[in-house]
Amino acid sequence: VKGKVYKMVVRPVCMVWRWWMMEVEVRHHSVLLTRSEGKYSAIGNQCTHYGAPLSKGFISGNRVRCPWHGSCFNAHTGDLEEYPGIDCGRVLSMIQTLRQEKRIKSMSAAIPGVTHTILLLGGGAASLICAETLRQENFGGRIIMVTREDLLPYDKTRLSKVLDSILMRRMEFFHQYDIEVWLRKEALSVDTDKKTVTFDDGSVQSYDQILISTGSKGLDVPGMNLGNIKMLETPEDARQIHAACIGHNVVLVGTSFVGMEVASYLLDKASSITVIGSSEMPYQNTLGPEIGKLTMLKNVKFYMNDNVTEVRGTNGKVKDIVLKSGKVIPADVLIVGIGKWKHLNIFSVLILLLQYMRTNVPDVFCGGDLAIFPLAMAKNQMVNIGHWQMAQAQGRIVALNMLNKTTELNSVPFYWTVLVGKTIRYTGYGEGYTEIIIKGKFEDRKFLALYIKDDEVIAAAGLNFDPAVSAVAERLASGKVITKKEAQSDDLSWLQLS
Repeated sequence: VKGKVYKMVVRPVCMVWRWWMMEVEVRHHSVLLTRSEGKYSAIGNQCTHYGAPLSKGFISGNRVRCPWHGSCFNAHTGDLEEYPGIDCGRVLSMIQTLRQEKRIKSMSAAIPGVTHTILLLGGGAASLICAETLRQENFGGRIIMVTREDLLPYDKTRLSKVLDSILMRRMEFFHQYDIEVWLRKEALSVDTDKKTVTFDDGSVQSYDQILISTGSKGLDVPGMNLGNIKMLETPEDARQIHAACIGHNVVLVGTSFVGMEVASYLLDKASSITVIGSSEMPYQNTLGPEIGKLTMLKNVKFYMNDNVTEVRGTNGKVKDIVLKSGKVIPADVLIVGIGKWKHLNIFSVLILLLQYMRTNVPDVFCGGDLAIFPLAMAKNQMVNIGHWQMAQAQGRIVALNMLNKTTELNSVPFYWTVLVGKTIRYTGYGEGYTEIIIKGKFEDRKFLALYIKDDEVIAAAGLNFDPAVSAVAERLASGKVITKKEAQSDDLSWLQLS
């Protein structure tokens, strides 16, 4: 601070050849001091997503990556450069900013007389980030976000982890930046020739450009209309699941993120928990059988290599679950975490996603759970990744391409799962891996798993091994190949980018 000297407590953290960062304490506030491109900078040390200490993350060039969930910040400006999260970090150019935990990137509002209308169907991460990016890029037209829910956009990642939710933005924010939000309204059909959308209340809205990010719906087997069958999609679902499961027999379908996280949450609440999965181990297709075995919760009954064929009930409520194997499982509550269909039946024409999150229909864009898109780090393989961070990244790319600022989606997937208080982090796209190289030991609950395909690392997962997963994500994001030979080396020096 010009003209003043303040006592600092310095804690060296991460030093790499051309750049480094360290935590310093100024007036009892934690600050991240960085040096990159010959320039010193200071930003807030707390990630604006969930408050992780950035000093324990990874720095590459002028970008700092959070150790917990992979959010990236510009070391000089504090700007958010990779999701999850929605706010930028504070830049410490004056002592007053020490008290600011985060900041909203500069945004415009609507310009009188500009009639161009962008319609965002869906109130999730893709729509919210699309709307914010449009205003950050000084779009002055009308923005309308439409959701069938009765809440403003909220953090859905919290639903399966703590069965709670928080609004991502308050209504005052949407008013300030002229972003209209229509609640409790669902699109029934889209006329792409007339560029109109018909809603369930009979109203019709015209558009110039449209984003479809309406999410997905669940498993379709006989009996799914019975009572006490739940899907975890909204805060109200979370409240109902909590209330319905206390002291009862609970069956969960799905052994990936939602199913396993809900099972973990209910361990001390339900009378019994049964989990049904189609693979040999939980998370097998994503994390592999070794880590999957590690996640098998105590006091939970698992039926693996099986599927639900029927749900039977009595007096309008679920009674038992019939499996393909012939087994019948008693159930007071059924929670479904798999079998999602895509919500594109509102169109009268075939919708295909092309490059830049555009579809084959002019001025129609797609994002979120229903998007099948080319993933750059997977050599543009067409993929579907129903995760929060990727939906946010897609929303930004949609906005830029709506404004004819041609931009490809280059984000590297990064997600996490919390089981019994332990967090496993994952980055990359591991489909088709042929080998897993392990650093550390499973029995110590401290390891880094590197997934190999065609002699290259395509994904990584870690438990108590920070910031290795963030470092792998940053290297994959830079386009640099991590070879199998590097992964097999005795140390992790190859993670230091240069």
